[in-house]
Amino acid sequence: MRIYSLQDFIRYLEKTGELIRIKTEVDARLEVVEISIRALREGMPALLFENVRGFRFPLAMNVLASEKRIELALGKHPDQLGNELITFMEEALPPKPKLFFKHPGIVKRLFCTLPKTIARPPSQQVISNPNLNELPITTSWPEDGGRFITLPQVFTCDPRTGKRNVGMYRMQVFDEKTTGMHWQIQKGGGFHYYQAKKMQKEFQIAVALGTDPALLLATVAALPEGIDEVMFSGFLRGKRTRMAKGKTISMLVPADAEFILEGTVHLSELRMEGPFGDHFGHYSNAAEFPVFHINVITHRRNPIYPATVVGRPPMEDKYLGNATQQILGPLIRLIHPEIHDLWAYYEAGFHNLLVVSVEERYRKEAMKTALSVMGEGQLSLTKCIITVSEDVNPRDFHAVLKAIRENFDPAYDFIMIPKVPLDTLDFTSYKMNLGSKMIIDATRDESRNAIQKDGLRLSDFERLMKIIDTRIMDWKILDETLLVVTVPDNGKEIVAKLTKSPEIIGPKIIAAVSPDVNIHDLEQTIWGIFTRFDAERDIVFTQEKLVGVSPIFRGKMGIDATWKTGYPLPLVMPDEIIDKVNKRWDTYWK
Repeated sequence: MRIYSLQDFIRYLEKTGELIRIKTEVDARLEVVEISIRALREGMPALLFENVRGFRFPLAMNVLASEKRIELALGKHPDQLGNELITFMEEALPPKPKLFFKHPGIVKRLFCTLPKTIARPPSQQVISNPNLNELPITTSWPEDGGRFITLPQVFTCDPRTGKRNVGMYRMQVFDEKTTGMHWQIQKGGGFHYYQAKKMQKEFQIAVALGTDPALLLATVAALPEGIDEVMFSGFLRGKRTRMAKGKTISMLVPADAEFILEGTVHLSELRMEGPFGDHFGHYSNAAEFPVFHINVITHRRNPIYPATVVGRPPMEDKYLGNATQQILGPLIRLIHPEIHDLWAYYEAGFHNLLVVSVEERYRKEAMKTALSVMGEGQLSLTKCIITVSEDVNPRDFHAVLKAIRENFDPAYDFIMIPKVPLDTLDFTSYKMNLGSKMIIDATRDESRNAIQKDGLRLSDFERLMKIIDTRIMDWKILDETLLVVTVPDNGKEIVAKLTKSPEIIGPKIIAAVSPDVNIHDLEQTIWGIFTRFDAERDIVFTQEKLVGVSPIFRGKMGIDATWKTGYPLPLVMPDEIIDKVNKRWDTYWK
């Protein structure tokens, strides 16, 4: 089936039993969000809300919130597509004529990268004055600063070169024709805005709402700067992307989108935007960002408005992010042949934890690789990199912990990098866009003696937890490597006690988390640890000293990952909304 639009895909999902139409009247503020979160976690199909209170347009959610729907969108598993792409690229250097016959599928996709311009696009069937109040724009969390457009595909052009970028940045609705434009650091649209300000040149943009899955996946993919997402979407789809001339701007816009918002961002205007419940599982604080002024809204005759929810994992971005790294991840071998595989953990908001498996051809090559990766595009925002040997699966957190247990010695294998750019959404340093990073090298080093692996029995830990500090509420040890303790407060003090205790033998890392983290659930444990510590301030070791200006660490590593005063609040749905959805749950599916 040819899928050019969101509506094409929705019909396909419905045909395959992967979509439910909800006819019950629902509220776009919080209620639809709670429904979609619960539906995702119960493995239910995508949702089409046909009766959103106060709005005439239907609302689609969870459209790509499963591995099956991702595979339906791409026509194959993203791992398979990624392996086919890297195999082709590796064999294409130098190019050989027989290559085109050996890989006909990839070659066909490559020929589909050139967009096609059409004269009468469905996305411009209706042209109207801007009025965002007509769209069922959602409010996801109770302390959000207002309604937010959560699946916008923002089209910008570099004012110097004309090169296009398509990115996804949340947009807070200020009124019927203006929104915020949340350009985080290291984003293509933000770079174009920077150049426009530098040149004092009018900055036109277009925002597409509701496109086919290929263009959506291309939009969220961490492509190298300067690579056109529209062209990449043609590769993913295996069909050329259809574009059309904008009505009020000198840009091409997606011909098959549900809605197009055309307008400009004023170069000298900033406005407070936020707070917003984001994918780190906490609110991001309000701050000043540029303002988007809409000239016109065009749409299909019977459009569908799309939305997603971000928050404490798992959410839909788990499937979007995993798919794009499965497709693009192998390509890093073109510039880093020593890398066998890499994986960013959705549980930690992707940017907070990256594991890289490396074939070391000389001593400490993995550390060199980690430092290099920290300078690569979106990967430069990574807070924690763990390197492992090439036979360790970086997607298996248990295997990663085992590698740390067997190979990690902080005296040789730990680097902390302070005062560097960090993801805009990271709040742990209390400074927007700045923070600290760390590298843990857990690759095998044959030149060193094997690290002692003896540990304590579980009964010994039970006794010690009660003796060392009575404030420890709960504890769990993962793979004899990571000891996680739940504490009500004073996390750093308790972690310091545990790391310096000579009676605790075995765990290489000890982490303290707050009571809202379920340490008996691996997904929530990873989230609770890696979203709540600053490497410079919150890490301690059994022994710490300076040799010249170089810090030397020995023994156990401790992480204070407790929630701290000054952090934004974690995301929690109000009890009244949970109760409302509980009472109405059966009515949604009639």
